[in-house]
Amino acid sequence: MVRLTRLAGCLSLLALFSVAPILAETKAPSTPPVAVTGETTTPHTTAAAHGAVDPQKELGKQLSLFTVIPFVLILLAIAILPLVIPHLWESNLVKAVISLLLALIMGAYLVTQGHLGIEVIVETLKEYYAFICLLVALFTISGGIFVEGDLRATPLTNTVILGIGAVIASFIGTTGASVLLIRPLIRTNKERRHTTHIFVFFILLVSNVGGVLLPVGDPPLFMGYLYGVPFFWTLIKLWPIWLTAVAALLMVFFVWDMFAYRSETKADLRKDDQNESPLRVHGAFNFVLIGGVLLAVVFLKDYKLDHGTLAMAWLQQPVMLGFALLSFVLDHMKKVKLTKAHEEQILARMEKEGKAIENMRLMVHYHPHTPRDKNHFGFAPIIEVAALFIGIFITMIPALCLLKARGGETGVTQPWQFYWITGGLSSFLDNAPSYATFFALGQSVTANMGAAAGEVVTAATGVITEKILIGISVGAVFFGANTYIGNAPNFMVKAMCEESKIKMPSFFGYMAYTTAILVPVLGLVHVIFLR
Repeated sequence: MVRLTRLAGCLSLLALFSVAPILAETKAPSTPPVAVTGETTTPHTTAAAHGAVDPQKELGKQLSLFTVIPFVLILLAIAILPLVIPHLWESNLVKAVISLLLALIMGAYLVTQGHLGIEVIVETLKEYYAFICLLVALFTISGGIFVEGDLRATPLTNTVILGIGAVIASFIGTTGASVLLIRPLIRTNKERRHTTHIFVFFILLVSNVGGVLLPVGDPPLFMGYLYGVPFFWTLIKLWPIWLTAVAALLMVFFVWDMFAYRSETKADLRKDDQNESPLRVHGAFNFVLIGGVLLAVVFLKDYKLDHGTLAMAWLQQPVMLGFALLSFVLDHMKKVKLTKAHEEQILARMEKEGKAIENMRLMVHYHPHTPRDKNHFGFAPIIEVAALFIGIFITMIPALCLLKARGGETGVTQPWQFYWITGGLSSFLDNAPSYATFFALGQSVTANMGAAAGEVVTAATGVITEKILIGISVGAVFFGANTYIGNAPNFMVKAMCEESKIKMPSFFGYMAYTTAILVPVLGLVHVIFLR
């Protein structure tokens, strides 16, 4: 009940912020609503080409390069501190203190830059609010789904599980898919001895590569959606790359697992056959709620009409949080119902047998397990993300503004350059800010290209060449699998495997796996799609 009350309070507080766009008034001209059509345009058709003022670009002209120092510091903290002080870094309070201090320093400085600084901060906080609401909703709802059962741990079974995970990761998020499938995969392979490679491929496919098809799949892509990239653009443009990478990784895995399977003892395989049990999905109604979240993201937006604008975008976050709260409430109601049924059963038994000690013990010590209990669900991971990303969003403002104002001076102009540089940073830093940084650079490069830009994607803050955006999107998502710190689910899967006594590679040992397995696939994507 305490956890339910805390959740209700947190969600209510987030929902309260959603009315700000309705109540707030500003003298500056509002940004026209972006039609989420998925169509591409040419530069002369965009607002940016008509001379619309971009506050980020204008602010970037005023800022010094030294203003990126807090952004660099927070990224270095995320990359290095888990390795240097792992036990201290586990505390969300430590993360929050570091993140908020850097955010406050940068926020205070930007306020001194006048109305431009304040305007950019307000827009950034709106993006942060939308970003966190989506993560909270998907994390909370997917935590209510529990897959029970123990299949035969054959190479085909494992390949199918990884393939399913690579598909659903784009719909419920890489974190949600990882939480949903990692425990069934662990149970399925618990009788086998040679299993490390299975969970390395799980991180590659389910926790990273699989999430590239929709903005809800991985945080970098959702940031792109917040910037105005059409919702279905990733699905329409990136599915061939997704299919190529997933198919290549699954083929390598199947061959690898066949050799590993042959190395298992007959006794272990016989035990695996004996422990086989069918899969059962508990909390399946949450899939409907996830569908509701996706519909809210797609359809709750501002619609431009002949006589004005129908403002519905502000409803998006409250509706998503409402679905999350409904999922949690239904789970709690189920627990109450099971407890009540048990108590009635014990009371009926006590009427017949009397108040025996055994009956009293059964009455007191009964604790029904819901799907969330079986998943060991808690809000610590999402609190960690919220604490870190408030600092990331605020401190990366100067980097984004400087790139928009001076991005043409970097010499990075080709899609394959954006692919490898965005990916290289995403391997060791968080992939969401890496995406945001090079998205801004891509817009600056596109503006300098003029008519030579070819097909472009229209975002709220301007246009970006389609090929460049493909390189940034794929690089940010795929390369996040290269290290444990490249994407949030990576460390989570490692911890859950080690909790189940599965030997996982060290930090550099894992990099050896990804260098041998993933890097050739990344090179294949470059050769086929980004030359």
